[in-house]
Amino acid sequence: MRPPVPPFTEEAARQKVQAAEDAWNTRDPRRVALAYTVDSEWRNRDEFLQGREAIVEFLTRKWQRELEYRLRKELWCFHENRISVRFEYESHDPTGQWWRSHGNEHWEFDGSGLMRRRDASINDYRIEPGERRIL
Repeated sequence: MRPPVPPFTEEAARQKVQAAEDAWNTRDPRRVALAYTVDSEWRNRDEFLQGREAIVEFLTRKWQRELEYRLRKELWCFHENRISVRFEYESHDPTGQWWRSHGNEHWEFDGSGLMRRRDASINDYRIEPGERRIL
């Protein structure tokens, strides 16, 4: 079990979103992957993944190139076993160039509260260090 579980109330949906934000900000791929079913399906930009091990591999690569990653998530809407969020994160690449990335995610959960599907659309743009909003 990974409470809260569906069907979600607004309070429970907000708890799920905050838990996701907290976990992703650890930048620990194994910890993050535990929130997903063993056969979870992901679409992240133009990558399609299935399963926890693929998620761990993806996140490991991600955080090797997105350094000092900091994320904020915001509940967009929810219904029964689905939650949609708006998010924004900032990171810099190995050359020191800072980026802001923003987008939307749609999540679907199983009855035990694990995410079985994640669809993410993301846009990136360059920022100067002084333009950072997430510190």
